[in-house]
Amino acid sequence: MMAEKILLRNVEIPNSERIDVYLQRGGYLALHKALREHTPGELIAMVKRSGLRGRGGAAFPAGLKWGFMPQDSQVTRYVCVNTDEGEPGTFKDRLLVERDPHSIIEGVIIAAYAVGAHRAYVYIRGEFFTGVKRWMKAIDDAYARGFLGRDILGSGFDLDLTVHRGAGAYICGEETAMLESLEGKRGEPRLKPPYPAQIGLYRQPTLVHNVETLANVPHIVLRGPEWYAQIGTPESTGPKIFCVSGHVNKPGNYELPLGTPLREIIYDHAGGVRNGKRVKAVIPGGASTPMLTADHLDIPMSFEALAAAGSMLGTGGIIVMDEDTCIVNATLRLAQFFAHESCGKCTPCRVGTQQLVSTLQCIEDGRGQAEDIDRLTSLCAGIIGHTFCPMGDAAVNPVLSSLKHFREEYEYHIRQRRCL
Repeated sequence: MMAEKILLRNVEIPNSERIDVYLQRGGYLALHKALREHTPGELIAMVKRSGLRGRGGAAFPAGLKWGFMPQDSQVTRYVCVNTDEGEPGTFKDRLLVERDPHSIIEGVIIAAYAVGAHRAYVYIRGEFFTGVKRWMKAIDDAYARGFLGRDILGSGFDLDLTVHRGAGAYICGEETAMLESLEGKRGEPRLKPPYPAQIGLYRQPTLVHNVETLANVPHIVLRGPEWYAQIGTPESTGPKIFCVSGHVNKPGNYELPLGTPLREIIYDHAGGVRNGKRVKAVIPGGASTPMLTADHLDIPMSFEALAAAGSMLGTGGIIVMDEDTCIVNATLRLAQFFAHESCGKCTPCRVGTQQLVSTLQCIEDGRGQAEDIDRLTSLCAGIIGHTFCPMGDAAVNPVLSSLKHFREEYEYHIRQRRCL
């Protein structure tokens, strides 16, 4: 158990979103240190040694991503902050933006300095009204105090930061769809490669990071990569904000070291399952990650352990389902979400997700046939790996994992025309 709060250390402090409070609690000291004591190359090496991996779902090593950005001073480079938090079961970035925006801004400035970017954008989900206001106020205050703009802290480094409000499309959480939207186009994913670090915003090299990822950066700079790497596991370093929701007594955000057992998070921190009931299923990393069962509760919440168990850490959005949950109905609701949020660019996702919903609805309504289980499997095979972006894989994960672990419940639904 990690007694010290790192990423959430400010969120319960009154007026924590204000720059004066942030400065009183040591804010922007890491920026001073980065600009005065380190070269961009040293900062990139520092983030690599820390082992920081992306917290938005893909888990790509942050230092490697920084290193992929071209070093040619004649090339225009950008930094984009992904605040389009639309993954069901995930609400950590919203908390950081609303309660501690300057920790993210500080991370943005350090990252921009390291990769040689002089223009940065915040892309935020359209429904986050408070978040938009907090971003704008925090950025204005950072300009007023000399942390943004020209010749930051007398270092000769310039950076401008702007907020862009999206229109509430889940697909814009995917980095290339976000870039398309930021350019004023329809939010649809681009084919990769090339990756944004090579061809990104306005076809220039672009560093795209999730909010939580950037909030880690000032702590790495201030306290060192070795300190950071001691938290968590050797392959999954640092703290993680776990969002716990569903059938628990105390839903909320909990900051713990990566590798903390799922059972500890649910029972010691989130207060256990409501009404003393048993766990039936758990989605460990947001709606797009494969669900697990009560037999997996002792698994460490790390990138490597969850991958070995057939799931993913994703965003760390833990959704707990108790023994009374109808898995077919839960899977149907997840499938409906993905079908609704498909951008429609590619046929496997546009058509396949609708077919998944139709088949699941038949089973849930008592109109299912024995061959529907094979039909679901076949539909998933036609989607996974055949779409422009990872949303196709995300859409089939709830279906395939529920069939893997709860096939008898589907068979009961079809045979008895009702829930188990």
